[in-house]
Amino acid sequence: MNLNQITVPSLDLEKSVAFYKTLGLKLIVDALPRYARFECPDGDATFSVHLVDKLSEGDGISIYFETETLDEDVLRFRESGLTFDLLPKDQSWLWREARLNDPDGNQIILYFAGDNRKNPPWRIN
Repeated sequence: MNLNQITVPSLDLEKSVAFYKTLGLKLIVDALPRYARFECPDGDATFSVHLVDKLSEGDGISIYFETETLDEDVLRFRESGLTFDLLPKDQSWLWREARLNDPDGNQIILYFAGDNRKNPPWRIN
């Protein structure tokens, strides 16, 4: 089994599409105002947003996008006007992360983990 598609809810797809295009995702399905799908710049995964009348309450969704050029990407995104809640920081779980929210409040974590993503020192056999 392979995870290849994630869909998140949005109250305003035009804002969401602009946000995710700024992150470097390529729009491949434009069915606005109801739905939009993107290709990730690396790998084979796709990501989409769909229109909802109301967002779920609570902590919401966390979306992780890995990039080997995290610090440079964050600088470029900040220059494009995106606001970060956490600038790149080395975490105790051996990932370097930066955090921001999309227009609907979904938490976006940009990170680099390298081999530690699937093979941390504490991985079980």
